[in-house]
Amino acid sequence: MLIMLSILFTCILILLSVLWIMSPGKPEPFLDENGNRLAGSISEKIRININDLDQGMFIKSKDATHPVLLYLHGGLPEYFLTQRYPTGLENYFTVVWWEQRGSGLSYRANIPPASMTLEQMIADTKEVTNYLRKRFGQEKIYLMAHSGGTFIGIQVAARMPELYHAYIGVAQMTDQLKSEILAYAYMLKHFKAQGNKKMVRKLESAPVTLTDGIPDSYLSLRDEAMHSLGVGTTHDMHSIFTGIFLPSLTCREYTLMEKINLWRGKFRSGISILWDTMLATDMAKQVPALAIPVYFFHGSYDYTVSYQLAKDYFEQLKAPLKGFYTFRQSAHSPLFEEPEKMRQIFQEDVFEGKNKLADVK
Repeated sequence: MLIMLSILFTCILILLSVLWIMSPGKPEPFLDENGNRLAGSISEKIRININDLDQGMFIKSKDATHPVLLYLHGGLPEYFLTQRYPTGLENYFTVVWWEQRGSGLSYRANIPPASMTLEQMIADTKEVTNYLRKRFGQEKIYLMAHSGGTFIGIQVAARMPELYHAYIGVAQMTDQLKSEILAYAYMLKHFKAQGNKKMVRKLESAPVTLTDGIPDSYLSLRDEAMHSLGVGTTHDMHSIFTGIFLPSLTCREYTLMEKINLWRGKFRSGISILWDTMLATDMAKQVPALAIPVYFFHGSYDYTVSYQLAKDYFEQLKAPLKGFYTFRQSAHSPLFEEPEKMRQIFQEDVFEGKNKLADVK
């Protein structure tokens, strides 16, 4: 027994040592062809006080005079995924990967849960926006949100259009309870077709309905089920462990404690700290119109946030200019799955105030 405990203890020490070495916590600079820091570029990790809480963000750009793009993540900060799935956005923007109150770089164990409200998140987004406007000398910036971040982002854009050039919703939330019902039906159908009796049995014991809502037993198997069918984070990601957890540990731009806090924040918030509010909201009623251009990017395989419901909402949404873009090879994260197409849309449509590349009705 003592020998086994010694071996286990040694293995844990080795693992922690490896993680420590892989966690210097310093952002990688942009380099020129001679290996020197690229002139005019910015690559930093900072914390600033936002509404009485220090909140962290990565700021990345090959030219700090580029337009600012503020990115609102979903339930888990996603910056670490740019190592495996480079977006190339830093070629066109000063990209701000802000990790919102209670998550990642902005995690604090003593944040009162009651303070994690929609209104607080909207207020924080406004303050971060004004900080960026002042720092980079830009009257307006671009606002892009993903998944759960779109629940906040589109409401910010509706309330404060004077701060933004345009709003870009990636996997735009609409009516999330209906989305979960559609996902449940899709997964049950496909597991039956596969003959996967175990998953069918689990799903049938945890039905998702309009009247009874979403049982905890469904939420406990939701991610595994979605990823096994290719309708989760990315179409080719079939494991949360290898697709998300391990990449979060190998990202060198976080310290070891920051990596731990990344997951402490996630475990504390669940799918989202605003999950109950999301389930009770119909965005078509909450935000029927925007006063700025709006662009929706959505993967056709996405069942984490319903592709069809996003299209339906887009058709109803009123805006001076709008474009819906279907990413045919993507599930929930087209910015990571089809970055070339995304960059083309930014260059030819978003920057130009057009929608010529949008889906044809």
